[in-house]
Amino acid sequence: MSPIVITCAVTGSIHTPSMSPYLPVTPDQIAEQALAAAEAGAAILHLHARDPADGRPSAAPEHYMAYLPRLKQATGAVLNLTTGGSAVMSLEERLAAPKRAEPEMCSLNMGTMNFALYPAAARITDWKHDWERPFLEGSDDLVFKNTPRDIARVLTEMGQDRGARFEFECYEVGHLYMLRHFVDRGLVEGPLFIQFVLGVLGGIGADPENLMHMKRMADRLFGENYAFSVLAAGRHQVPLTTMAATLGGHVRVGLEDSLTIARGTLARSNAEQVAKIRRIVEELGRTVATPDEARAMLGLKGADRTAI
Repeated sequence: MSPIVITCAVTGSIHTPSMSPYLPVTPDQIAEQALAAAEAGAAILHLHARDPADGRPSAAPEHYMAYLPRLKQATGAVLNLTTGGSAVMSLEERLAAPKRAEPEMCSLNMGTMNFALYPAAARITDWKHDWERPFLEGSDDLVFKNTPRDIARVLTEMGQDRGARFEFECYEVGHLYMLRHFVDRGLVEGPLFIQFVLGVLGGIGADPENLMHMKRMADRLFGENYAFSVLAAGRHQVPLTTMAATLGGHVRVGLEDSLTIARGTLARSNAEQVAKIRRIVEELGRTVATPDEARAMLGLKGADRTAI
């Protein structure tokens, strides 16, 4: 098997600051946790930004640029910027920071979907900020818009115009077929890096059978022209990423996807999750990829060709 790429999703739009005191919010916190995750073995850092004043998910380029140069200077890890941002952001807002930074890699959500976070609100009793409760509870009427026109725009503006490659986030089988559609249109070329996203309410469930089904469909649609990674939400993170490793795939962990390190125990950092999955995959006989090995596998342009 090829070396296994560990991606760490350092901070995202799913969890609010109230849900964990360890979620990085300020530029310094994001930078410190990202660097520690890279040191622990993450070859790719999947990155969002927050407004440091109140922890609100932010698309502002200045919030990204407050920590990205530090990461580029201090680590060789691949910096992978979200184009998903938050489901309440416009596509124009979501693209502002990636267009400014011109990173080696971006995430790309492959379809419009319900993105239901509201069950998490029932687990919070002490809200830190006024925006948090409406943000979560309002997601019972939230559509995460990623139309074919949106996807084509991201592929053009970030891929063709700026040389980025993509972490194609597929939350259900239909998203794999949408990706195949864009391959057929000539807007996507291999090697593909597909992130199977399991366990988000509105997408496919976090069941082993669903992971196998996603892999079978990807094999059918893309043959040998793709690599897959697995992201599983919450308590499913470690079991399904471990399963991915046994199947020859890659893995993604991080506080964006799960706040815990074990049942009922909050993770104190992203690096703690990276270290845990690294130990597991190495015990399974897999070798952890370096950032440069990940670049070679995924055909990335190199950090020297970014605007960070």
